[in-house]
Amino acid sequence: MAEPGGSVYIDEDQGSDDIKSDGTEQKPYKTLLFAHIQHPPLPSNGPQYLTRKKEPGADQGPGVSEIQLQWVPATTTALKKAAKLYDQHKKKQAKGDELALRGKQDAEKRQQILEEAKKLKIHQDPQLPKAVKIRLNEKDPGLIKLRSGKSEKDVDYSEGRGTRVRVTGRVHRFRSQKDVIFLTLQDGYGLLQCVLTGDLTKTYDAMTMTLETSLEIYGEMWEVPPKQHAPDDRELHADYYEVIGKAVGDKEAITTRAAPDADPQTLYDNRHLVLRGDHASSVMKVRAALLRAFRQTYEEITPSCLEVTPPCMVQTQVEGGATLFAFDYYGQKAYLTQSSQLYLETCLPSLGNVFCVAPSFRAEKSLTRRHLSEYTHIEAELDFITFDDLLAHLELVMCRVVELALADPTTAKLVLDLNEKFEVPERPFKRMKYAEAIDWLNVHDIKNAEGEAHKFGDDIAEAAERKMTDIINRPIFLTHFPTEIKAFYMRKDPQDPRVTESVDCLMPGVGEIVGGSMRMEDYAELMEAYERVGIDPTPYYWYTDQRKYGTSPHGGYGLGLERFLAWLCNRHTVRECSLYPRFTDRCTP
Repeated sequence: MAEPGGSVYIDEDQGSDDIKSDGTEQKPYKTLLFAHIQHPPLPSNGPQYLTRKKEPGADQGPGVSEIQLQWVPATTTALKKAAKLYDQHKKKQAKGDELALRGKQDAEKRQQILEEAKKLKIHQDPQLPKAVKIRLNEKDPGLIKLRSGKSEKDVDYSEGRGTRVRVTGRVHRFRSQKDVIFLTLQDGYGLLQCVLTGDLTKTYDAMTMTLETSLEIYGEMWEVPPKQHAPDDRELHADYYEVIGKAVGDKEAITTRAAPDADPQTLYDNRHLVLRGDHASSVMKVRAALLRAFRQTYEEITPSCLEVTPPCMVQTQVEGGATLFAFDYYGQKAYLTQSSQLYLETCLPSLGNVFCVAPSFRAEKSLTRRHLSEYTHIEAELDFITFDDLLAHLELVMCRVVELALADPTTAKLVLDLNEKFEVPERPFKRMKYAEAIDWLNVHDIKNAEGEAHKFGDDIAEAAERKMTDIINRPIFLTHFPTEIKAFYMRKDPQDPRVTESVDCLMPGVGEIVGGSMRMEDYAELMEAYERVGIDPTPYYWYTDQRKYGTSPHGGYGLGLERFLAWLCNRHTVRECSLYPRFTDRCTP
């Protein structure tokens, strides 16, 4: 350690500004400023600052001259510059010390206030009217009367009063003002602003309120004052509340764990908390509305479709063996279903047109924004139809589902809040054959995955398909795909055996949301198809039998609910449209 009044050494090349250095010749500092901080200059008998450094371009070898490495007193200019920086450092340190002291004093003062707040206990007034238990979306005027006007009291149950209610929910938003706290409760059914005043704001629970804390609140229902805003233009003036479950705060607060700008993987890890947010919960509510609308549509169309529930554990493939999830089923090899189509076809003779809403699984290692390993598949099979009948049915179902969903004011508001530019698709949808799409892509200089011009037989890549759809900017029925790139069971076009009577429905912003086709009804043709793709027909005996016992022209389709929802709600990825998305390497939580 350098002695008081002695020499302090600074070596700009070999020195170090850390606690391992002490300013001696053996352990010099690196900068003059750090030397000032550790050994402040004094009016008299202060330290002498000695410096050294190699000259630019000096020989770095063993022949370095002794004069070059000689310790010399710091120059006057360097000392003035260091002194100025040292003064700035002292001011900054003093300000930091002042803020730290003030913070400590504020913390001690708050702790004293909190300790006093613990002593304050609130109680229900037994003289008040009995409270009516309601959900937060309850609006029945026969049950709830809203008080309006002014009152000298925060809560007033005199003549002409509003209804006294009891509500439960979690704190979705809150803000504190002087002697008043505004809480917005959420219970999954609606939102309600609650106003706390008087002693209700001075309790320990009120002063340490956190988002997502669950509460039971009693109070009077009021209209929101003019020029003020609250959900449903009403609010509850509280007279009593209880904390049911206090939510954690600080580093564990939900706004930290599930911050909107967090890394996507962090948000997927905390999906259980993300679902409490406005956007995620709204998407799930629209999803539920769509499922209701699909079921209603299938019931009301002519002819109607009957809902059935096929198995998810199977021993056959539908879309190719490479995307099958295999597992051991009591010693036998089995798979999670890729599609329920084959089972739906077996229902046609006795049940008529059928549909199902069931999970499908694809072991496809794809990380695109429209792929999931598990998704909700809405599938239907129709008997005694033509290909044109299939397209007309698809168009009718999708448009009717949108119509029914938007007919509900609550769902319509959710959709428009999520996708303010949404427009109901015009009918008829654009019809475009695969061969026409190939020509369109080449005319617009949109290349295939290898960067080359598209040619007949290419499986049009997702990026090209989506770009075409976005440019055309309307729903497209893309039809008549080549036999080689479609599933074995699809019927060939009688007018052009190179292609199948198949269809993909493409929507702007998402791409393909529906895939369908006419199915082979001829026994011999189906057997040839098995052989062509190398599938052993033995496990498919029950499917093949449909062609032996009164075959018929029939067709069907599968619609991905998450993709349909992403299109309707303008979501960037289908992962936002699944409760707990499953995709490559993601199976938690």
